[in-house]
Amino acid sequence: MADLGKTTEINETTNVSPPQTLRFALIEVWSLAWPTIITMTSFTLMQFTDRLMVGQIGKVEIAAQGNAGTWAFAAISIIMGVVTVVNTFVSQHLGAKEPEKGSKYPWNAGWMALAAWFVIIVPFVFIIPHIFKLINPEEVDAKLVSLESMYANYMLLGCVFLLVGRGFTQYFLGLHKPKIITVSTIIANIVNVVANYILIFGENGIEGFLPGIPGTPALGLKGAAIATVVGMFMETIIPFIVFISPKYNNKYGTRKNWHPSFKTIKLLFKIGWPGSIQWGNEIICWALFMTVFVGGFGTNDMAAGWIALAFLQLSFMPAVGINVAINSIVGKYIGAKQPDIAVSRARVGVALAMVYMTICAVIFVIFRHEFVAMFINSDQYSALEREEIIRLGANMLIVVAVFQTVDALGIVYTGALRGAGDTVFPGIATAIYSWVFIVGGGWVAVTYFPQLGSIGPWIAASVYIILIGLTMAIRFERGGWRSIDLLGNNIKREAGRAAPLTIGPPASEADAAISDLVDPPEPN
Repeated sequence: MADLGKTTEINETTNVSPPQTLRFALIEVWSLAWPTIITMTSFTLMQFTDRLMVGQIGKVEIAAQGNAGTWAFAAISIIMGVVTVVNTFVSQHLGAKEPEKGSKYPWNAGWMALAAWFVIIVPFVFIIPHIFKLINPEEVDAKLVSLESMYANYMLLGCVFLLVGRGFTQYFLGLHKPKIITVSTIIANIVNVVANYILIFGENGIEGFLPGIPGTPALGLKGAAIATVVGMFMETIIPFIVFISPKYNNKYGTRKNWHPSFKTIKLLFKIGWPGSIQWGNEIICWALFMTVFVGGFGTNDMAAGWIALAFLQLSFMPAVGINVAINSIVGKYIGAKQPDIAVSRARVGVALAMVYMTICAVIFVIFRHEFVAMFINSDQYSALEREEIIRLGANMLIVVAVFQTVDALGIVYTGALRGAGDTVFPGIATAIYSWVFIVGGGWVAVTYFPQLGSIGPWIAASVYIILIGLTMAIRFERGGWRSIDLLGNNIKREAGRAAPLTIGPPASEADAAISDLVDPPEPN
């Protein structure tokens, strides 16, 4: 890995175009992608283990955790979508050979996130219990609403660490220093898993597996919530300490821009608000999907749905790691005025994600029954409940497998568009598609095709994922993002001209090969 790091460093500090071979493109993308993939995989495994532990308590607890976590994240994602754009600005300044200008963005993202947490998240704490009472049918266990409200409130109040620290994690990703975030995330996740085990099971432990700690109370789902907040704090504090360290302050001036700047906050919001709309709408729609449409068929269906989503996360979160890497790489090459190389790297990232997610699809189909059974081995489930949840979850995993390959397109191309500063179209398209297909399609499935059961809404959701993947691919390849100039450098690019369908030589060598594949869209 030392060679990979050296290669990346050379390209960061010189104006020489990198050699344009498939091998070099793969090395460059992988050198930035593997730490972010490990980061996302570590986080996903933590969530997976967390849900696996909660699953040993009972089906009501696993349903409550999934419902509460999704609705809480619906509010959190509205803010996350804005502050995540720090990556784009920092990477473009890096490509423009002015990385010292990037340190102002995480500070201002942090101030903006803190204010938004107080204005948006804190009031939501008092609203969310009423949402759970509204969406849960009367026949659902009354214990479910109480557990949902408790878990969601811990997530909402504790997310202040996650939101304020998000800009600092995005800073290092944009600076092409992802290993810092990888280390901090792994440490935070280890702390979270250990705290989960101690606080969920207490002195009882898991019989036949691991003993508990004498004198420790078993807090159940409440323990899982507390452990998650502890993990959020750890994930935030480590990158922040590195950010303000003498090393980074001397090289990038990371301490001097701590004060709020209305101009910078306004710029972050201008580019980031579509991401807020995109994330917020999508999570709200998924929350309705799981709690209303799937959950409306009963607790067994809801538990099976959350188990299926746990495996879905295992497939798409590493692809999200590639998304983050491509965001940074595209931003860097656009800042360096080499958009065709940005295109080539995006395509390499897409190929990597498609291969991985296709393999996941095959595994999901082959081992679908065994995977679901992992979550319901405790004596909290009757034989009939186990059989029903396994049947439902296995069918859901088949649907999940269908859209895996196309999902990779949407995930990675969205990151490429964000790196280019093209955020409005993806945000609006995602909002429209999610309401039409996840919510609208879910309602149609439940209302007119009830014989399909909880699989009906899953089929509607798969249509959404396939369409959003194809739409993002077309949007990026059309090339309208080439006219966007975030840094104000008055860059003159051939707006809307698409790079050739290859790995792609530098722009100066590709002029004769560039052709108009389609009529370009109007730039945002």
